[in-house]
Amino acid sequence: MSRPNLTPIEEALRHILQEVNVSTATETVKLADAAQAVLATDIKAQINVPAFDNSAMDGFAVNSKDIGTAANWLPVSQRISAGTVGIALEPGTAARIFTGAPVPPGADSVILQENTEYTEHQVKVRGVVEPGQNIRLCGHDIRCGDEILRAGHLLEPQDIGLLASLGLTEVEIYRPLKIAILNTGDELVAPGQKLQAGQIYESNSFTLQALVKKLGMQCIKLGIVRDDLQTTMQVLAKAAGEVDCIISSGGVSVGEADYVKAAVQALGELSLWKLAIKPGKPFSFGHVSHCPFFGLPGNPVAVFVTFLLLVRPYLLKQQGVRQSSVPSLQVPAAFEQAEAGSRQEYLRVRLQYNELGMAEMHSFPDQGSSVMTSTSWADGLAVVPIGARVRKGDLLHFLPFKGLL
Repeated sequence: MSRPNLTPIEEALRHILQEVNVSTATETVKLADAAQAVLATDIKAQINVPAFDNSAMDGFAVNSKDIGTAANWLPVSQRISAGTVGIALEPGTAARIFTGAPVPPGADSVILQENTEYTEHQVKVRGVVEPGQNIRLCGHDIRCGDEILRAGHLLEPQDIGLLASLGLTEVEIYRPLKIAILNTGDELVAPGQKLQAGQIYESNSFTLQALVKKLGMQCIKLGIVRDDLQTTMQVLAKAAGEVDCIISSGGVSVGEADYVKAAVQALGELSLWKLAIKPGKPFSFGHVSHCPFFGLPGNPVAVFVTFLLLVRPYLLKQQGVRQSSVPSLQVPAAFEQAEAGSRQEYLRVRLQYNELGMAEMHSFPDQGSSVMTSTSWADGLAVVPIGARVRKGDLLHFLPFKGLL
């Protein structure tokens, strides 16, 4: 059972997503710069794709009625390359044609060149010829007026090619969000500096920056904020007026030097604090003035996991994405966990195939929340519910990183 003062993750996610104010600011960008952006308008086709009947193969365009026996030789009356337009096919003749070239009027079939005998001036067809074979009809892929993509669609690389096929050169998108990232802790130093006794390199902002950028959003790093209430309040207050969301790591626990929680409450409010998950219990959500705020734990694995599970869906919805949920898979465990936990656990796992060719999840040996090697080794998270014990072969939900990143 979860502890009474810890919020279950499902309840936390519902609360967070109910608080989203979707961004309405838009801008128009070149199509080449639109990958990972979110469409702000519906896209309807203004042309047919393809725009004309064209050959799907290199071969010969014929009228199927002209093909009698296999012994028939047809004169080749014209040659049509891609990018050129032929003339109407003379009855009883064939046209040499290449992939993508317009099928000439009078022809209703294209014969694959491998199914013919041919010279420069004549061709003999082998096999049966059916009307319509090897012809890509006008509008076969897209009809003029078809709705192609809807507002709120996150543009993937394949979408960019799709829009280019419609002749578009630019699209209207929701302006990418600006996300501020800060880290707290007197023990932290930036990579590149010499470590002194008791110091460690700060890495969380680099993880968060990469995660934010992968969502197509802008990242503003506020640096390392020392463990001081007034300094923390000044940094948060300034950021709240300049960005769309603030993400901090560290300083939201119950230690004497953890000032982020107090600073946020002084400047706004925290509506969520402490979750029934592992890793990531000291997670918080609220607002600094009117700016959304996420307080992530200080341990690097907890930062990674809570961002994927809670921050990512919030930011995508705030950015205007219509659908951001990630389907999970049911995969058998190749490990055991005898002790039942009081928090829902997210184990770093890797899919491997057993001797029967079936996928199963293998757990990283050290599931500590400071062991970042587990996140690079793994390709997803196994979800162990509250109070559950795991035996080999048990089916667990598997959340693949490829859907979360």
